[in-house]
Amino acid sequence: MTRSRPSRRRLALALAALPALAWAGASAGLWWGQEKLLFHPEPLPADTPLATEADVHESVVDVPGARLSVLALRLPEPRGVVFYLHGNAGNLKSWFVNTEFYRRTGYDLVMPDYRGFGKSTGRIDAEAQLHADAAAVWRSVAPRYAGKRIVIVGRSLGTGLAARLAADVQPDLTVLVSPYASIAGLAREHYPWLPAWAVRYPLRTDLVVPRLHGPLLLLHGDADAVIPFAESEKLRAAQPHAQLVRVAGAGHGDVHHFPAYQQALAEALR
Repeated sequence: MTRSRPSRRRLALALAALPALAWAGASAGLWWGQEKLLFHPEPLPADTPLATEADVHESVVDVPGARLSVLALRLPEPRGVVFYLHGNAGNLKSWFVNTEFYRRTGYDLVMPDYRGFGKSTGRIDAEAQLHADAAAVWRSVAPRYAGKRIVIVGRSLGTGLAARLAADVQPDLTVLVSPYASIAGLAREHYPWLPAWAVRYPLRTDLVVPRLHGPLLLLHGDADAVIPFAESEKLRAAQPHAQLVRVAGAGHGDVHHFPAYQQALAEALR
C-alpha cells in the first residue's frame, strides 16, 4: 500500500520541523539548567569550622531566603579592606587562603560564600539575586571601614559581581582576576546557535566598567583556556584607564601562584 499525497506532505513537514524543534528543546534545556552549568558549589555541614586562625572570624549575613556564610581576616589596625567575590566552584575552605599576603599588605580580607556554597543556605536562581547578596554582605561590613581604603576584588565568575558592586560603591581600587567581558558573549562563542533570551545570567561586565571612576586592575593569565585573555582586552577597551597585567604562562586556576600576579597586586594595594 502506498502513502497518499496528503500523508507524504505531512511527513515532509514534520521532518522539516525537526531541526527547529531540536533547537528550541536545546535552548530551553540550557535556560532551565543554567545554574548547573555556571555554578559548582561544594556544600559543607553547618557545624564545619571555617575559621582556624585567631584573627579570622566567621559570621553569617541574612538575605531574603538564605543565610550567607562569611569569613573575615581582621587586623588590629588595617589600612583598609579587600572585599573578595570568588569563583564559581568550591567554598570558603578552598578560597579563603593566603591570609599572610593580606597581613603583610595591611588589609583585612572579607569573603562571602554564595547561596548553596559551603555553609551558605538557599540556592541561586537569578543574576539580580547574586548582585543583591553581594551588596548585602558589603553593607554589613562597610561601617567598620569608614575612612579607610576600600578594595573590591573579583575572580573568574565573581568578576562580574565585583564590577557591578564597585560601580555602585566606587572603591579606591577594583581588581578583576581572570574576568570576562560578558557571560552572554562567552555563551555565544561556545553555543553560537543559542538565542539571547536563553542566557539568564548575561553578567555584562563590559557595560559596567565604564562607570568605574577609580583605578581598575585587570590580572589575566595568557594561557587561560577557560576565560581567554582576550576578554580582559575587551574590558580594557571598554575602560581605557584600566591597567591590564598579562601573566605569562598562567592558566585559569593557577594565576595567583605566579610572581607577576603577586607583585602587581601587592603594588596596587600599596
